[in-house]
Amino acid sequence: MAIEQEAIIHVLISLAVLLFAAKIFAEIFNKLKLPAVLGELIAGITVGPFALGSIPIFDGKPLVILNETVHQIGEIAGLVILFIAGLHITPREFLRGGASSFTIGALGVVVPFFLGYYVFTIFGLEGLQAIMIATALTATSIAISVSVLGELGKMQTKEAKMILGAAIVDDILAIAVLSVVVSMVQTGNLSPDVIDVVFLILKILAIFAALLIGAIVVVPRILHAERLWKARGSIEGIVTASFFGASAIAAIVGLSPIVGAFSVGMAVASTKLIKRVEEYVDKLEIIFAPLFFAIIGAQVNLTGVNLEVLFLSAIMIIVAIVSKLLGCGLPALLFLRSKSKAMKVGIGMISRGEVGLIVAGIGVTSGALSPNIYTTVIIMVAITTLVTPIWLKKAYSKDQTTEYSPR
Repeated sequence: MAIEQEAIIHVLISLAVLLFAAKIFAEIFNKLKLPAVLGELIAGITVGPFALGSIPIFDGKPLVILNETVHQIGEIAGLVILFIAGLHITPREFLRGGASSFTIGALGVVVPFFLGYYVFTIFGLEGLQAIMIATALTATSIAISVSVLGELGKMQTKEAKMILGAAIVDDILAIAVLSVVVSMVQTGNLSPDVIDVVFLILKILAIFAALLIGAIVVVPRILHAERLWKARGSIEGIVTASFFGASAIAAIVGLSPIVGAFSVGMAVASTKLIKRVEEYVDKLEIIFAPLFFAIIGAQVNLTGVNLEVLFLSAIMIIVAIVSKLLGCGLPALLFLRSKSKAMKVGIGMISRGEVGLIVAGIGVTSGALSPNIYTTVIIMVAITTLVTPIWLKKAYSKDQTTEYSPR
């Protein structure tokens, strides 16, 4: 059997195992009245290459692998989820919430970064290690919260729209911070010029604005050229091509690809074809969402855990949760005038994800992070990813209990 064909077969088996497990665990968690996304994450951890998936069933190799192809399929699945998230907020709604989204998103980066840096400096970590931990604490993994809000039918609430807008700003600023940190790792310069840092952040924000405006102007015009799109599935194909293309453009200019997918989702949300597109992406979500979360879960490696790792992990998880509740929840209170809704915004921003994993990978590859600190960051990402859906669902359940309780 050719090596290329064998590699493809192994990838297909890995995806089959991950998707099947995700669906089984989603059913179990649904019966337990827990978020399905949580089941999908735990499915990935359970059958991943660091657990049951390590069994050498496939020609002496592990049953489940996480090679570059599997990671890329996971990234594509993430783009689908963020495109769907964009469909729930029109450009007008996004701009209307501009001040609140920017304030919450910005503080959701600044507070975790500085709190993380100072806490871990106190615990004896120096220089680049403390900076990289702080960077890993900045970005929100919005896909988790989006799935829970969608599952609960709460995507149209004020706090949900605020979470979406703030998370995109958060992601953009976190990418800017990551760019600065990568430059520091590559040059060994721990004191970059402040003007250069500010210029980089402004440049990234300007690129996002240009991308968003471009999507809003171009995508509706393409979709509304009804005379062109008569064949079956043309609109659906054009929409998919548009958010893939915008994601690629975002990546080329230095942004996260999910920003491009989200921008096209918002552009489509303002068109008269929104209902048709929603019916189409509902089918995509059935497959891609569980696959995404299973692949995220499968990356969790708990084999390097020891007492030092557990202690540092506990500290990092506390900082991760407190910093988002303070950085996002408190400013949300000023805009929403509701403690309950502001708390949901804070909870919805807790989950870390891709950026945390990227920082950990860069850190350990470059030698800037020790193996123990690397494992600690991975555990923090895993725990915050598991905590968020449980806590967010509980917050909404509490509201319903209060609403229907006898007076």
